[in-house]
Amino acid sequence: MPLLLPSSLYGLARPFLFGFDPEHAHELTLDALARTQNTPLACAYAAPRVEDPVRLAGLTFPNRVGLAAGLDKNARCIDAFAAMGFGFVEVGTVTPKAQPGNPKPRMFRLPQRDALINRLGFNNEGLEAFVANVQRARFRQRGGAAPMLLGLNIGKNAATPIERAVDDYLVALDGVYPHADYVTVNISSPNTANLRSLQSDEALDALLGAVADKRETLAARHGKRVPLFVKIAPDLDERQVAVIAATLTRHGMDGVIATNTTLARDAVEGLPHAQEAGGLSGAPVREASNRVIAQLRTALGPAFPIIGVGGILSAADAEAKRTAGADVVQIYTGLIYRGPALVARAARALQQQARQSGT
Repeated sequence: MPLLLPSSLYGLARPFLFGFDPEHAHELTLDALARTQNTPLACAYAAPRVEDPVRLAGLTFPNRVGLAAGLDKNARCIDAFAAMGFGFVEVGTVTPKAQPGNPKPRMFRLPQRDALINRLGFNNEGLEAFVANVQRARFRQRGGAAPMLLGLNIGKNAATPIERAVDDYLVALDGVYPHADYVTVNISSPNTANLRSLQSDEALDALLGAVADKRETLAARHGKRVPLFVKIAPDLDERQVAVIAATLTRHGMDGVIATNTTLARDAVEGLPHAQEAGGLSGAPVREASNRVIAQLRTALGPAFPIIGVGGILSAADAEAKRTAGADVVQIYTGLIYRGPALVARAARALQQQARQSGT
């Protein structure tokens, strides 16, 4: 990932920044953001937030554009991303115990298709360090308009057998619950062995039943009911989407995030790195994501919250997500290829689209 610079400089700087190994550039970026957030140097990437509040899952989203999980796995840069004008930011995925992730190299650019492949594998510093970083964030202390919302994304450790996955999710939920505006249960990364099997009928039913029960206990303990979202894959057929939709509603989940990265390679066939293992993100996942969003909207009805993510590289891409059925959207790979100006462009476009449609 390149360093995030003002839009006026970003186009000039990107070719140089893309000369770095992708993961090395990613770490340099996060280090720079962590050092400069809440300092005068943050003006290098800060931008006014588009105010376009929307009510979902009992929460007021200040605008319709968020940061997807995966970029800031350890929650080090929450205030920096808040300064970029996001309405909501999702950090993680965090696992109960620290883990290094998969062997390097594990991140690859496909610039011909505005795409990335990653097989990072939930590399993170663990729940304790993650929560400490969240507690240090100051974005909620700012005056003025409603504060940005914070989503905390949880997963299982690679070393935990899949039949014990529920245990990891419950430990992580317990740890993040007091600090989250919403919690996302990530069952769709392709980079942890067998994780996507949790999307199957019986496994998903058992997981969400346990998570829902744990939420009731935590709500009583902390005096607040934190919304739960579930993040799913784009590599699902219509029957699988229908089963997931029914399971979400049966267990009282508050929303769904569609979608994670794809295993398909049709759109990048023949390109350098195209056959690397891992999840493909960026422009090639756009249509699959929109298809799943549309199927979810049909299955879930008009009121169930859907966060759309996958392949947003322009304002028009963001609008297409809403047309497909998403209420709000998230970006990640688009931030890498288009820079932070994409946040405001997408937010303004969605604001105008909502005004025109009266929603």
